[in-house]
Amino acid sequence: DNVIDILANMGFFAQIERMSDAGVLYQVISDFCGNDAEMTPDRISAVDMGYVFENLVQRFSESYDEEAGAHFTSRDIIYLMCDLLTEDSNFTEEDAAAKTVYDMAMGTSQMLTCMEERIHALDNNAEIICYGQEINPFTFGIAKADMLIRGGDPENMRFGNTLNDDKFSGYTFDYIISNPPFGIDWKREAADVEAEYKKGDAGRFGVGLPAKSDGQMLFLLNGLAKLKDTGRMAIIQNGSSLFTGDAGSGPSEIRRYILENDLLEAIIALPNDIFYNTGIATYIWVLSNKKAGTVREGKVQLINANDMFVKRRKALGNKRNDISEEDIAEITKIYGDFKESEISQIYDNEDFGYTKITVERPLRDEEGNLVLKKGKKQPDTSLRDTENIPLKEDIKEYFEREVLPFAQDAWIDTKKSKVGYEIPFTRYFYKYEAPRSSAEIMAEIMDLETELSGSLEEVFDL
Repeated sequence: DNVIDILANMGFFAQIERMSDAGVLYQVISDFCGNDAEMTPDRISAVDMGYVFENLVQRFSESYDEEAGAHFTSRDIIYLMCDLLTEDSNFTEEDAAAKTVYDMAMGTSQMLTCMEERIHALDNNAEIICYGQEINPFTFGIAKADMLIRGGDPENMRFGNTLNDDKFSGYTFDYIISNPPFGIDWKREAADVEAEYKKGDAGRFGVGLPAKSDGQMLFLLNGLAKLKDTGRMAIIQNGSSLFTGDAGSGPSEIRRYILENDLLEAIIALPNDIFYNTGIATYIWVLSNKKAGTVREGKVQLINANDMFVKRRKALGNKRNDISEEDIAEITKIYGDFKESEISQIYDNEDFGYTKITVERPLRDEEGNLVLKKGKKQPDTSLRDTENIPLKEDIKEYFEREVLPFAQDAWIDTKKSKVGYEIPFTRYFYKYEAPRSSAEIMAEIMDLETELSGSLEEVFDL
């Protein structure tokens, strides 16, 4: 039944018919029956199979100009995520229980395979049980086939949409590792997602809902709902999860929940151009339920690994850079050391929070007199303004210092005050570079002009 399910999802039977019609079926079967085509796990490791798949991704994207890498995260990124997850784990205890690993958007299950590999490198006898869900039928077929071939439980690989067809309801896991899609809307799943949201704490999305144009934070919430009390998650997000959404909005409320419940350990900014299908800024969020009583309690570590990469010899789609094993080890060490440096900064959870206040000014008539209603001043909506006051600042003191000197008749409408959270990652690592002097620029222009003049004389043999 598992084999039939795999072949059906991968469209294998239709492909057989196409090859038969084209007259190449016999040759293909003959080639696969040869000794050189044996690809059993004892001959080709999961890592080598990953290289085979990467080569196919390259050939496919070059031949058809499609985003073939959309369902594949390269191993350099995965290994970094694995090492961050297992940085302080101990698998050598004799009575250690089996560890469970879950990927909610598993693609071809490379992340699960690499987690097994990295954990077994720490302890070859460690027992790992993998679980995954995938919405694309073809890549699901690859993942289930891989699990079947490697001797795992293929029933743990499940097909369906994680957002509205959760196949692991009620499950919790030791590790969660995932690169969910970002920039993809969830309008089709809206009815089910909103129903889940209305369940509140009993549902996966009760904290808040992001904009329908980008569902990546829904995967973040799904993962948090499935973490064991001692669990840890590494999940990739793009920059929008850091700061989009005003105070009180869904994204802000999600960040607020994560930070006020002390679930966020670290955020690592990855180099650009390391994914096959996008060159935008991406980040690894490391979250866990076990910060209490550790040096990380009440703290968040930001690591700027933007410059820690090596150039690829040949670009593959948008992937022009790799994270080397040396860089992976260095980033993991920086994370484990939990110390401040040029590329590592540590903040209190509260540092990311603010209170958004509404500043009102009184409405006046044409003569400048106050407009009163039942003896109370009325706000002039045309003069209404807002201020974001850091949580660590006293609102009254801030208001008296920053607002009243410029608008003595202003007041705060406390009923409209809202708490928000954002993580302006780039701002924390910004370094001011003074512009070059006009003399330096002029000298460069003169040098270029002299060089150009000489080149023209050579061309025209003057």
